[in-house]
Amino acid sequence: QVQLVESGGGSVEAGGSLKLSCTMSGHTWSSYCVVWFRQGPGKEREGVAAIDSDASVDYAESVKGRFTVSQGDDMNILYLEMNNLKPEDTAMYYCAAEGYPVRCGVTSYFGMVSRGKGTQVTISA
Repeated sequence: QVQLVESGGGSVEAGGSLKLSCTMSGHTWSSYCVVWFRQGPGKEREGVAAIDSDASVDYAESVKGRFTVSQGDDMNILYLEMNNLKPEDTAMYYCAAEGYPVRCGVTSYFGMVSRGKGTQVTISA
C-alpha cells in the first residue's frame, strides 16, 4: 500500500519561506508523478506544483517564481520550497502520487488515490 507523509508546515510571516517534504513508501513504481495541492479556508482545492520521476515540473500560475518542487537524493522524498509567501498561501498542503502516469501536471491529482494527510501552512500579514 502506497503511503505519503507530508511534513515541514508551520506559521511564518508574509515574505518568509518554508520547505515541505513528501515522503513516499510502499510502492514499486519505476516512474511516477507527484502533485502538491492545497486547500485554503473557504477555497477550492488547487494544484500548485507537479514533478515526475524524470524531474519534469509544472506549476500553477499563482506560485510560479516563488515555489520550487524537487526530488531528493532519495527519489522517494519530494520537496516543495516556498519563498516570498503570502497570506493567500495559507492552506493545508497535501501531496498525491501515482505510478506510470500518462501525464503529470498540477491538475493530475484529481484522479490520484494515494494522498497524504497534509501539513498546515499559515502565513500572517
